[in-house]
Amino acid sequence: MVYPGTLNATTTIQLWGREIKVLQAPSSSPPSSGTLQQKMEETVKPAAAPVDRSPCTSEEDEGEVLEPSRTPPLSDCSGKLFKWTNYFHGWQERFIVLRNGCLSYYKTPNDQTLGCRGALNIRQAVVQAHEFDNCRFDVVVSENIWYLRAETTEERNRWITALKEHKSILESGYGSDGSLRRHGSILSLTSAASLSTASSSSHKTGRALQEKLAEMETFKDILIRQVDTLQSYFDTCAETLAAHKAESHRSENGGMDADSDEDMDVDLTLVRDRTALDSDVSHIPMEVQLQHAHHGPDFKGEAITFRATTAGLLETVRHCMDLMSQREDALKRRLEKEVERRKRTETMYRETTEVVRSLQEQIQKQRVYGSPDYEEGPQSAIKEDEFFDAVETTLDKVDKEFEEKSTQDVPKAAVPADSLAMKTQLTTISPAQADDIWEEIEQVTSEQFKYALLGVGEGGWQLFNEDGEMKMYKREEEKDGLVVDPLKAQHCVRGFTAHEMCHYFFSPDVRMEWEFTVDSMKVIERLRDDTMIFHQIHKRVWPAAQRDALFWSHMRKWDGKENVQNHHDDKLVPVNSWIVCNHSVEVPPVPTGKCLRVILTISLTCQTFIDANVAHLPREQISRDQITTKIIYCATVNPGGWAPASVLRAVYKREYPKFLKRFTQYVKEQTDHKPVLW
Repeated sequence: MVYPGTLNATTTIQLWGREIKVLQAPSSSPPSSGTLQQKMEETVKPAAAPVDRSPCTSEEDEGEVLEPSRTPPLSDCSGKLFKWTNYFHGWQERFIVLRNGCLSYYKTPNDQTLGCRGALNIRQAVVQAHEFDNCRFDVVVSENIWYLRAETTEERNRWITALKEHKSILESGYGSDGSLRRHGSILSLTSAASLSTASSSSHKTGRALQEKLAEMETFKDILIRQVDTLQSYFDTCAETLAAHKAESHRSENGGMDADSDEDMDVDLTLVRDRTALDSDVSHIPMEVQLQHAHHGPDFKGEAITFRATTAGLLETVRHCMDLMSQREDALKRRLEKEVERRKRTETMYRETTEVVRSLQEQIQKQRVYGSPDYEEGPQSAIKEDEFFDAVETTLDKVDKEFEEKSTQDVPKAAVPADSLAMKTQLTTISPAQADDIWEEIEQVTSEQFKYALLGVGEGGWQLFNEDGEMKMYKREEEKDGLVVDPLKAQHCVRGFTAHEMCHYFFSPDVRMEWEFTVDSMKVIERLRDDTMIFHQIHKRVWPAAQRDALFWSHMRKWDGKENVQNHHDDKLVPVNSWIVCNHSVEVPPVPTGKCLRVILTISLTCQTFIDANVAHLPREQISRDQITTKIIYCATVNPGGWAPASVLRAVYKREYPKFLKRFTQYVKEQTDHKPVLW
């Protein structure tokens, strides 16, 4: 405890984080009684100076500067993976590099010096292992998705582990260049910049400061009264000391001066009366008063200094409050501007949200899937109804293209460039293979001809479509889980012969004119003029994979009793029968590439009839109006791969009748102004 005395020492206190030096007067001998000291401590208890700390500051290390953390080493990872590109190119081999939290890919390792073809930030990526494919994993960043596939499960797991390690290290905050230095107190009186970080609760803070300022005013008044009390006490002690010295002097002089004695008695009486009146001094022993009188300072001077100091502190606090009020007004103005800006932003956000929602609805209606999960397969993520809608959309698009192509003026005699090159790109099969194929051709063609002339009521046929003279029958069958519904169609058309119908169905020179579902066609082997081996690639119907077919095609005229079989119309006379039979073959071998091989057996059997009233006339005198051709189309197609059964049956029901109508119309247009080919 420091006692009053001469101002010859200093001490340092903390006030709102600021060091303030205060002059103190240490006493060589403490008072023997602590009554006044205890009373003063009970009356005025100094409050702890508030030390404001920023949220980053702790009591133990306030003012300490933290150095930026160093980035731990990130292990690089690189290697070859298969990346899904698109539906046309599928999975392609790419060189993938994971370095410094960035996943990039190149076409080859040598392309690293030329720049990457794409990159992802691993910190924001989501790494997902595929649910079914043990070698595949996906890396997703917002709407950007990389579908990757390793050669082995161990390779995939190695990549997933490396990606997750990079992501965890980046998310932990390592590698940031930002400094973690401590910031100053918000209310620091020594930092003008700290005022710019005033919190949004400035109104509450100003009110609290007003309350603290009022408390300080009260404490100042209490301290001034206590200084007055101490001054009175030490004045009494001084008078007591003077009286005590006078009495001692009189005792030493033996009472020689009567006047002096009388004055001394008067002084002692005044001191006793004053001491008696002062309740705070009356109980203090005379020895203590005399001791305090020897060390009593000039409390009036100290009181003036104290008043000046407290007035300066209070004025500083008022100035700080004025600054905070000004800052609060500025913040209020900024807040009003921010509120206006936020209202405008919310309005723009609502408008943008409406636009995005409408676009999403449009995209949902025209849904396009971009990942390999939405292609054909038993694990396809497309629902059966969505699969059907996608097929319908693609078929409608193909029909539209065909109609636009049909409206153009294309020379009928034009031969496709592909068909001209076909004759010069033939392969050769061995004699043994040729013999096997001829045996198969004879057997399958005979079976298909007899099969076509059977009554439709036999074998469980069901009528599923009827359009005028055209009637279509089917049997629902599945082979190895795939729909291979046999189909049989009957149609009667006037104006051309069976030979003409089969000629256009067989000839490779005109096939691309009526076969709009084929992308390309090649003649692989020409065995005879009436027998060829074809390879054709069909147009893709998304989401099903693209198909191709390798088959022999044989055309012949059929003579015999079968010509008149099942014929009960007396108004028509049968003339001849023709058949074109297509059947899948494996030789010569042709790679499938990215296509799925279709296994098919298709026959087009046609019978020519003429009106009975002109049967006696020579063939040259019979007009096309007197010729009727009965068409029997039989097809059994195994599409390969996988697709929902309901979708395949819907496609068969839609496409087969459409094909027959278009083909017969094409033959009629081609033969309308030409001589009859019997």
